[in-house]
Amino acid sequence: MVGSHIKNRPKVLFLCTGNSARSQLAEAIVNSRLGERWQAFSAGTHPTGSVHPAAIQALAEIGIQHQGRSKLVDELRHTSFDLIVTVCDSAAEECPLWLGPGQRIHFSFPDPAKVEGDPHTILEAFRQVRQAIAAEIPALLEKIEKNG
Repeated sequence: MVGSHIKNRPKVLFLCTGNSARSQLAEAIVNSRLGERWQAFSAGTHPTGSVHPAAIQALAEIGIQHQGRSKLVDELRHTSFDLIVTVCDSAAEECPLWLGPGQRIHFSFPDPAKVEGDPHTILEAFRQVRQAIAAEIPALLEKIEKNG
């Protein structure tokens, strides 16, 4: 029966502009921490084509190995989502209507990919956003589970 439970997990899409940082962090954190109850995806309205190396490093620091790729939201056109979470203001404005009737929620996290400076400064920006996402998103999903 475990397979049946996992098969019927609600699907959540994390949507941002570039799909290189914030949405990737959210997807990886949810699949790692709540993967038995939720199936997370990420996409971008204007993907950069790759996941930022500092996002991968920030996840690895907390024991999450992530091999995601930056993808256009159109690639998920045939997937029905129970929840769509936009993690940047631009994606919230551009969120495609065809994504279906799933509940839509917006969080605005700063874009660590826009931080300039030495590698330590950039990684620190990714750590801060990772921590904010790790605190906010799982709590949101657990609240949704509790309240139906």
